[in-house]
Amino acid sequence: MSEPLRVEHDGSVTRVILTRAAAFNALDMDMAAALAENFVTLAADKSVRAIVLSGEGRAFCSGGDLKWVLAYPQGPAAAFHQLAARFHIAITEIRRMAKPVIAALNGVAAGGGFSLALACDFRVMAESALLRQAYTSSGLSIDGGGTFTLPRMVGLARALEIAAFDKPISAEQALAWGLATRIVKDGSALAEATAMAHDLAAASLHSFGLSKGLLNDSFSSPLEAQLQREREALSACGAHADGREGLKAFTEKRKPAFT
Repeated sequence: MSEPLRVEHDGSVTRVILTRAAAFNALDMDMAAALAENFVTLAADKSVRAIVLSGEGRAFCSGGDLKWVLAYPQGPAAAFHQLAARFHIAITEIRRMAKPVIAALNGVAAGGGFSLALACDFRVMAESALLRQAYTSSGLSIDGGGTFTLPRMVGLARALEIAAFDKPISAEQALAWGLATRIVKDGSALAEATAMAHDLAAASLHSFGLSKGLLNDSFSSPLEAQLQREREALSACGAHADGREGLKAFTEKRKPAFT
């Protein structure tokens, strides 16, 4: 049986490529488990400074493999329970790792693929790529952190509209709504995302990780608590080698060399 994904190392950048192209990179148990395992590993690998996630063929990820769900011996409820348990590990690692994760959307990102793309820090969309939450059209509720990320990106009213009507979202609309970081010509999403990843890999991961964590927590934090976290993080940056190098490079009018 073929592997559900492929991992490619390009210096300090790692590409994770979903390889179930014939099934539009649909999520079954093997793929969910592979995503979880690899993102846990990549989060801890100090040689990896940025990650690009993409899919082979015409789709980024079409969501849960409903044929697999319907064929699950214990029934759909048990299938979703087992699948989500593994998928959620991957989502959590992407959101919490102190490294940038860029989704390169070569095609449709629907259902779990929609949520997976939103979990990433940045989304590069091909001109013809589409986003679609898809869950509600199949009588399902949104999963994969989509109910967390979507309203934070587009607001509650827009998120409810997307949930209720489930219309495909074009790359142009996604950019206007803040769901896409940039749009590129078809066939260029992976290359553009990789170039972005190399740029980010040269930046301070210490600074990025702290900033990402602060932004993640800001929606559930009172102002005073958030200000205290900011003060502690800024002080930690001042004590870190990257912070000292950044300050020194600024005064010396040169580009910093971060660790």
